[in-house]
Amino acid sequence: MQDFIAALISFFLVEPLQAEMAKKLDAARVPQAVLNDVTACAKAAKPAIVDRAMNEPSWAISSIVQVWIGMARPDAILADTAPACRPAIEAARPFWSDRGA
Repeated sequence: MQDFIAALISFFLVEPLQAEMAKKLDAARVPQAVLNDVTACAKAAKPAIVDRAMNEPSWAISSIVQVWIGMARPDAILADTAPACRPAIEAARPFWSDRGA
């Protein structure tokens, strides 16, 4: 059952978060090295995101809705959930416009 829940969290939260970040980074024409760092960090953060979502279902539901409707910045959720990703996110931030970040 836990694997099923983790798969749902991945499908509804982690994958949209990663896809939205990749789209924004690509649109911002972020250098490949920075893009690779953020992408690798987001993939490595998947277990932390899944763990938090399983331990805090209200956070998971809120985050899913916020990412899907564009109310939350994916980079903010990633940085909050996986603080080790902050340096990679900060390296990409100068390339995002205020509209895109």
